[in-house]
Amino acid sequence: MTLSAQSVSVGHWLFRWRGFLPLCFIALIVPALYEYHYPQGTHQGLMISWGFCVAISFIGEVIRAYTVGYAAKGTSGRNTKEGQVAETLNTTGIYSVVRNPLYLGNFIIMLGQVAFLGSAWCVVVYILCFWLYYERIIMAEEDFLRKKFGSAYEEYALRTPVFMPNLALWTKTALPYSLKFMIRKECHGVLVMMLIYTALGLACDTVAHGDFIHAQFWGLMAGITVVVYLFVNLLAKKLFK
Repeated sequence: MTLSAQSVSVGHWLFRWRGFLPLCFIALIVPALYEYHYPQGTHQGLMISWGFCVAISFIGEVIRAYTVGYAAKGTSGRNTKEGQVAETLNTTGIYSVVRNPLYLGNFIIMLGQVAFLGSAWCVVVYILCFWLYYERIIMAEEDFLRKKFGSAYEEYALRTPVFMPNLALWTKTALPYSLKFMIRKECHGVLVMMLIYTALGLACDTVAHGDFIHAQFWGLMAGITVVVYLFVNLLAKKLFK
């Protein structure tokens, strides 16, 4: 097996389990926590950092929400058992400026979480690991799309960046936006993202302060997150029967 074929094979395996393997990035958190200290030496500095990093991650989530809401029927989405699925080739809307908007969103979401730890080496290692991890997945997806759509995909890939958006290429999509589909696909991800931020806040606060003095606050934040999640899901079920 050639090296490129082996990379594609690995990419197909990573694609199948892509929803779980990012948990390996947790290995970065433990050593980074050992050296954590309050930004500017105060708890207020931690809260400012927390809010700033959450905002960064929400930029990534907005990219994901926009992409998913305009997703054409019969595309891969979050499936893991069926492997690659694509009845149509997405080349308009956000896919006209970047070939992998969902992975771009994932990158920004996790970048905010890693940056919150305040460790430069942790951010660098994360970027390298992310690229090595998702590069294989992208290679597998492109191999599938090339075989499925032939020259149409080749032409699309030649003009559209793989990861860094080129807004000058924007082409309006004719697809309708599905708020129902977006909420159904992304609501759980937002819940997980915010619970991770809450856990990181508690961990960093505890390490920097030396005790659990702010545990009640972070517990309240987790509770609010869950309540909002349940409310949005209930509201969505009533609005989109």
